Amino acid sequence: MDKLNRREAMGLAAGAAALAVTAGNARAAMPSPGALPTDTSYWRSIAAQYDLPPNVVQLENGNWGAMARPVTEAYARKLDMVNRATSLYSRGDFWPDLMKLRARAAAILGVQPDEIAFTRGATESLLTLIGGYNRLRPGDQVLFADLDYDSMQAGFRWMRDRRGVEPVSFAIPEPATYQGLIDAYARALDAHPRTRLMLLTHVGHRTGLVMPVKEIVALAKARGVDVILDAAHSWGQLDFDLASLDADFVGLTCQKWIGAPIGVGILYIRKSRLDAIDHAMGVEGDGGRDDINSRIHTGTANFGAFLALADALDFHEGIGVRAKEQRLRHLRDRWAETFREDPKVEILTPADPRLTCALTSFRLRGQTSIAQNKALANRLLEQFRIFTVHRDGVASGACVRVTPGIFTSEDEIDRLIGAIKSLR
Repeated sequence: MDKLNRREAMGLAAGAAALAVTAGNARAAMPSPGALPTDTSYWRSIAAQYDLPPNVVQLENGNWGAMARPVTEAYARKLDMVNRATSLYSRGDFWPDLMKLRARAAAILGVQPDEIAFTRGATESLLTLIGGYNRLRPGDQVLFADLDYDSMQAGFRWMRDRRGVEPVSFAIPEPATYQGLIDAYARALDAHPRTRLMLLTHVGHRTGLVMPVKEIVALAKARGVDVILDAAHSWGQLDFDLASLDADFVGLTCQKWIGAPIGVGILYIRKSRLDAIDHAMGVEGDGGRDDINSRIHTGTANFGAFLALADALDFHEGIGVRAKEQRLRHLRDRWAETFREDPKVEILTPADPRLTCALTSFRLRGQTSIAQNKALANRLLEQFRIFTVHRDGVASGACVRVTPGIFTSEDEIDRLIGAIKSLR
């Protein structure tokens, strides 16, 4: 490369880096944060910043969360920048930019920057923790519940052949109560004294049940049991500080309730526990042994998606996590508590606000089969243009999950109420 071309290349890379930083720091035009959950005008202004599917009420936002328009626009700009700069950027300023973003995410979570690493989603984060956990011996037990995510349950079963351990599962009691959940985990651990590792889900994807994580982690640690915490659904949906939960190993995602592009997740390992997780396959030698980034190897990832996390955090913080939580719980309560005493409808999460937020599942009483709940979700879509999803794996039977987003209106929730009444 001659001198002129080299200078041009250096200028392009510098311009790309500047775009990555300034675009990430530019906040979208947002209404004042801290609105009441019933402030219809405020939440309508939030909804106006989303491009949603036409002619359908989207109440299946648990799979992944739509990006707000300011985020999609920033993502497009950053993807274009990366595509133009290519390896001039990826081998230059991308890593420093990512480390700045890591520091910001860590500050929001209430942990140290060197305790988190970016992944491509919560599943990758959690399976990395499960596969890399090196404190098990043949004959140990590993514990999980019926409401835990399927892939994580499979990961715990995988340990049977790879580690020689015994996977043990138990059913979360219904109806759930705050103390009852703590007692259920205590009974399960006491019944399986060889348990050395336990899976715990902060917000369950099947029914939306919110676990009293801090108390359950404490009772596990008192018994010498490590906990891998699945926080895929909690970050951005609930107002919490990760450090205060006291879990040593956590997997999170940014593409659900934070509203980042698909393909951005976070792996958390308490710094003092890093040695309990092996190096990732493909990471050789002793270099970086004390670096969390040696525990995950994603290869070449979507640089634009990671950079756009900054804009998603701008939008998220512009509203405020507490306001988001209150709004989501308001929408959930509007429909779920309408049917709390209905003899023909079962609501699978309690009224206790400590145990609920956006997600809640229901079934028509006595209809517990997968086929029946698939049919119910299909009828809601075909007859009423309301999109939900059936869920199975709950010990008491299948159900239909309803998941509003922050763009959901009260009118849309009322349409769901009317639909359920007509189908009972």
